[in-house]
Formats: sequence, C-alpha cells, structure tokens
Amino acid sequence: MGYRVTPGESGGPDRKSRIRRILVTILVLNVAVALAKLGWGYVAGSVSMVADGFHSLFDGASNVIGVIGLGLAARPADRDHPYGHGKYETYASAAIGAMLAFAAYNVGSAAIGRLLAGSPPPRVDAIAFGVMIGTLAVNIGVTLYERSVGKRLGSEILIADASHTASDVLVSIGVIGGLIAVRAGYPAADPLIALAVAGAIAYTAYNVFRQATVTLSDTARIDPAKIAAVVREVPGVLGCHHIRTRGSTAEVYVDLHIQVDPSATVTAGHAVAEAVERAVCYAFDAVVDVVAHLEPYDAYQVDKTAKEIDAGLA
Repeated sequence: MGYRVTPGESGGPDRKSRIRRILVTILVLNVAVALAKLGWGYVAGSVSMVADGFHSLFDGASNVIGVIGLGLAARPADRDHPYGHGKYETYASAAIGAMLAFAAYNVGSAAIGRLLAGSPPPRVDAIAFGVMIGTLAVNIGVTLYERSVGKRLGSEILIADASHTASDVLVSIGVIGGLIAVRAGYPAADPLIALAVAGAIAYTAYNVFRQATVTLSDTARIDPAKIAAVVREVPGVLGCHHIRTRGSTAEVYVDLHIQVDPSATVTAGHAVAEAVERAVCYAFDAVVDVVAHLEPYDAYQVDKTAKEIDAGLA
C-alpha cells in the first residue's frame, strides 16, 4: 500500500527542465568570465588572475556535470530503480564538490609556486581592474539567482553550483585586493591572497560534500514527531509508530506503521491507511511517496508504540 503525489514545482520533469536551462545559461557565462580572466591574466603576468580564470573554467565544468546528472535523474522509475533515479542529482552535486576541491588545490599550488620562485610582480592597470570588477559583478548575480532558485526548487545541484560560483566571487575579491596591494608596492600580495582564498574554496567543497552525504546516507529528512502529529489527526487512526524518512530535499520518501480498531474490516482499514498517506503528502511539500503499514491496535502494538514514543522515535 502506498501513495505517490504528482510532483509540483519542487519535483517532476518541469523542475528538472528548468534546472537544466539555468545550468546551460550559467555555463555560457562561466566560459565568458574564464576567458576574460585567463586572457588578461597571462598578459599582465598575474598568477592570481590566471588561477581565478581556471577556477571559472571549473565552474563551467561543474555546469556540464550538473546537466548530465539531471539527465540521469530525470529518468522515471523502472524495475532496477523502483525509487527512481533522483540520487543521480546528488551524485552530480558531489562531483561538483570534487571540482571545488581540485580548484582549491590548483589555486593554492600556483600561489605557493609563485612565492617560492620569486617571480616579478604582475602588471596592474585599469584593464586588469576592469576585467576583475566586471566578472565579479557577473558572478555575484549568478550566485544570488542560482541559490534562490535552488532553494525554491529544492535542487542540490543548483545549491552546490551556487556555492561553487560564490567561491569564485571570493577568489575575485581576493584577486582585486591583491592587485591593489601590488599597485601599492607589495608584490607578494598577489600569491598570498590567492593562497588565502584557496582555503575558502576548500571549505566550500567540504560543505557541498556534507550536504550530499545527508542524502546518500539516507539521513532522516523530517522529524518523526511532526509526521506522527499529522497522522494522529486522521479519523480512524488509534496509534502511529516506526516512522522513517529519506531522500533529497526535493523528494522525500516516508514509510510508517499505523494502528486501527482490530475489529475494522480490511476495506475500512485500507481506507484509513490511504487517508493517512494523502494527509502526509499534503502536509509536507517535499514528500513524494508514502507507504503506510496497517496494524491492529492491540496490547502488543500499544506497548510497542509507547516504547518508540519514549525513545523519541514517534
């Protein structure tokens, strides 16, 4: 017995199509930003600008990974994947985290290399500042928009990619600060700022991995007590326990046990269970599937439910 809702804005093919369009648009912007930074970075001899350009290229690569992940996640449930393919979106977000970690290594190693080599300072002029300020404005706009839409759609890919772009904002701010310091007569500021920002990128990667782990490890998504409160309001339900939830922020799966009058007919009990499943789906927007196991409300079940309540599980 189970009840599956028809996904609305937070789920279904429309959601995935919208996310895919956003990722493709951001991919184009990231490539344009990367080419601008890399081009003038090499001309000016700025290790921080070049590193920032490569970081933007990693942003573009993460967009490609996101599009591929969404394509896999959009496939419907089948015999081998009865719960659907939604976790592929989480796998894609974890891959973005890996790209972030690699970006941190790339930026940090380039900065250390410049410090050890003692290379001449970069050429700092109005064009360098113009490139950095212009690309910074683009990245700030992308980050704010992508994070807002990601939260509204419950998309781990968009939220992870927004974090990736936000790390690029930090890099760009650091590069601008480094260029100002170089202009003021402190050439070591260029690689030092790049090295400091590498740490910030690594921290962002850690947060992306942590969020992906929540989904992949089937961590509970909704407080069982909140679900139990909804279930006990359904007419005919005498008890509720063994509530379990899992899934992503956009697609939560629920299974639970409900207890009804032992003398109720199979038909009556089934109707109560269906009412419970509908009530849970309507009460929690992220819930896409509920399975209710029916039990008689006898002495054994009463004792089992009481023990779960005492343990904070129901």
